[in-house]
Amino acid sequence: SYDDHSWKILMNHKALFEPTQLGPYTLKNRIVFPPLTRQRSEQPGNVPTDLMAEYYRQRAGAGFMITEGTQIEPRGQGYAWTPGIYTEQHIEGWKKVTRAVHAEGGIIFAQLWHVGRVSHSALQPEESAPVAPSAIQAEQAKAFIETGPGTGTLVTPSIPRELTRSEIKDLVNLYAQAAKNAISAGFDGVEIHAANGYLVNQFISEHANQRKDEYGGSIENRLRFLDEIVQAITHAIGPERLGVRFTPLFSSTDEDRVYIGLVESDPHKTYVEAVKILENAGVAYVSIAEADWENAPDLPEAFRREIRAIFSGRIIYAGRYTAERGARMVEEQLADLIAFGRPFIANPDLPERIANGWAFNDLNAATLYGGTGEGFTDYPVYNAQR
Repeated sequence: SYDDHSWKILMNHKALFEPTQLGPYTLKNRIVFPPLTRQRSEQPGNVPTDLMAEYYRQRAGAGFMITEGTQIEPRGQGYAWTPGIYTEQHIEGWKKVTRAVHAEGGIIFAQLWHVGRVSHSALQPEESAPVAPSAIQAEQAKAFIETGPGTGTLVTPSIPRELTRSEIKDLVNLYAQAAKNAISAGFDGVEIHAANGYLVNQFISEHANQRKDEYGGSIENRLRFLDEIVQAITHAIGPERLGVRFTPLFSSTDEDRVYIGLVESDPHKTYVEAVKILENAGVAYVSIAEADWENAPDLPEAFRREIRAIFSGRIIYAGRYTAERGARMVEEQLADLIAFGRPFIANPDLPERIANGWAFNDLNAATLYGGTGEGFTDYPVYNAQR
């Protein structure tokens, strides 16, 4: 039960607490715990841990959860201590997470990640060059390498080498196998990380992709890699267990370039065509991650409305959302679910806090990446009586 104040708060945000369907799953609310890199896997091997299982369990009040990015192969790693999904040890480690989340009634997908050129030779097998659609360095990005036990540093990514056609086909198969591994680990589905300047985004981008074959040039060609991955995964586990994340940026400020380095000349057309691929495949959802720094530009209203018009699955938005703004997006039917990133890190009981109008914990930015349970599993839940 709620007191009068909490009831009024709940009514202001009620759109976020209505159940909805996502693929074969009924979600208890519209609040999403999105992919958030935390760099706490067990070493050596980048294996998920009991501590990670507790972290996800604490946040299973979300209607829908997606894991941090998990690399599909050794070359897919761009940051020290991030988890994988390509060995039996990874599968067994992730089983701890999925069992913990499911015991709390949660629904969780694994985000399939390959950083492509956003890596350093220190993270690559035999210290080789990272792989990418073209041999163009990600000068605006940063990789993170280990410099000692539990310590590391940000570095400029190494110059990549261009993938061959046969290697691209192999990567498509690696994505499909990673999806199968995720299902074996107990995940309810998977999300393709096609955002933030990483490998799939590199193929989409006219800046990172300068290929002269069927994977470069026109928008159709630059979207071919995404299309082939979507088709391979839908064949492997079904389209109803698949989502895709994009980061369409519509301005070319210095902050944009630092953030991603890949602002297309026509982002509207590029990402509308990308979403059409997902609609044709019948995937469960598309996730749109907006720029989230201070004074970042909003997505154009025309873009939001066209995505809504052409896509029949669920649409997730993430960015600088308050509960009020997110609820309005759902009420206006521009979004079906709203993701809250950093607030969910600091507030494991975030849905309850939103529903009751309870104050939020402050985020400890110093403990976001790497470390122990500090700033990871030790954030308190709100202990006031409802």
